[in-house]
Amino acid sequence: MNRRREPEPDLLSWLRGYRCTAPPPRAGAPARVYSGAPSVPPPGAGPITAAPARLPSEHEQAAHELALAAALVLNTPQASAALDLLVNDDRIHPEGAVVFASLLFITDRPDAARFWWQFAAGSGNHTAAYCLHLYHLHLGEPRDAAYWRAQAEHLATRPRPTGGPLIRSPRPLLPDEVRGDILARSHRGLHPRLPAALEAVVNRLVVESDDDDFGEIPQPSGTLALDLSAVRTP
Repeated sequence: MNRRREPEPDLLSWLRGYRCTAPPPRAGAPARVYSGAPSVPPPGAGPITAAPARLPSEHEQAAHELALAAALVLNTPQASAALDLLVNDDRIHPEGAVVFASLLFITDRPDAARFWWQFAAGSGNHTAAYCLHLYHLHLGEPRDAAYWRAQAEHLATRPRPTGGPLIRSPRPLLPDEVRGDILARSHRGLHPRLPAALEAVVNRLVVESDDDDFGEIPQPSGTLALDLSAVRTP
């Protein structure tokens, strides 16, 4: 029998460092929906980025929060630069791995997303650890979920690294209408989707490993951020 989770810090508190600047929908403009049931964005970005309402069971709540977390990460102004640094810099950039995992998650590659969340969590990113907590909670794996929740809490107490260049993205990772749509869908409990032209960019990525635990694991290309930002959706 499913139980409600006890009250805890809301989802946005686990996204510290991933400040979302969601594009508000234009007045009178319908939502752009690329597949699945229709979604209509709430009137303004504020309600979209609010913590999700509680759902009847913990696995439903976890699925809802994980989809919303992925959408929020992809909406952050630093998403494009973080993804670029993941493959084009000598240092390890776990923030870029969280962005890449979120991209894989909304293109229906949850196991590959788990691999990159684990990579980021192993590099000290508490947001990735919390995403893994939600991932295992959604699957009904309470022991793994508890482990990653404890890891998220531990990593969140560690001092944030200082120094290094400030990440600035010259362009958003995804077009405004797509970012608004994936947030709206996630907020309403629907799985976020990308339009076919953007999903095709992800589908073309090289798969360097077919792991027994994770299956096929796409690898980010050096031009992935640029390729995504260059796509023009209808």
